[in-house]
Amino acid sequence: MSAKSETLKIADIQASCGSCSLSELCLPHGMAVADIDALDQIIKRVQPYQPRQHIFRAGDPCNALFAVRSGALKSYCTTEDGDEQVLGFTLPGELVGLDGLHSGIYASSSIVLETASICELPYDRLEELCHSISGLNRQMMRVVSKEITTDQRMLLLLGKRTAEERLAAFLLSLSSRYQSRGLSATAFNLPMSRQDIGNYLGLAIETVSRLFAHFQKDGLVTVNRRQIELVGIGRLRAMVEGCMGHEI
Repeated sequence: MSAKSETLKIADIQASCGSCSLSELCLPHGMAVADIDALDQIIKRVQPYQPRQHIFRAGDPCNALFAVRSGALKSYCTTEDGDEQVLGFTLPGELVGLDGLHSGIYASSSIVLETASICELPYDRLEELCHSISGLNRQMMRVVSKEITTDQRMLLLLGKRTAEERLAAFLLSLSSRYQSRGLSATAFNLPMSRQDIGNYLGLAIETVSRLFAHFQKDGLVTVNRRQIELVGIGRLRAMVEGCMGHEI
């Protein structure tokens, strides 16, 4: 590892909430400077997690929430038959671990898809701050509300949309989420596999691969392995117009 790459990783880990480029998406959004400083004091920033490494597993005690600074995660659960069910994907600026707050035990597992820098927020300390900082409490309510809305939209998508509309809506969701991070809305990397996409959308991997080929042939996208460009984003939007917005 070069000295330059080591310096970049250390800088990424040590960055504070106040200087984080994702603060407008994460918990600090809208909070006063003094409150952000108080939040920053409880956050643990650890060495980057590597692909296939778990942040937590279903059944583990819920000791913390986790905010993604870079990289991507996959949330999943295991069915009674031992099959994996993908529940969603976590991108920079988003939180994971909320499903453990009710029972004190994580209901799902979170695994790293690509090298990720994570901010760990110990739940007991976070709960204390929520009682003393009204801005943080409001932000937690906003995050939980967004999680519920996302789940509702996903149920609507799976229940009422064709395979083509499901994949189009999924790509538009990623487009919107990347754009909110100041990145390109039309050209981005897919950190998840085709199998994960199919699992999430309730489609066979063969169907997902066929749809990508079909979309490319029709001039909707260009695909190079996991790199994708939405060259017909307006047509993709028309395909799912009135569905549920762009966030899945």
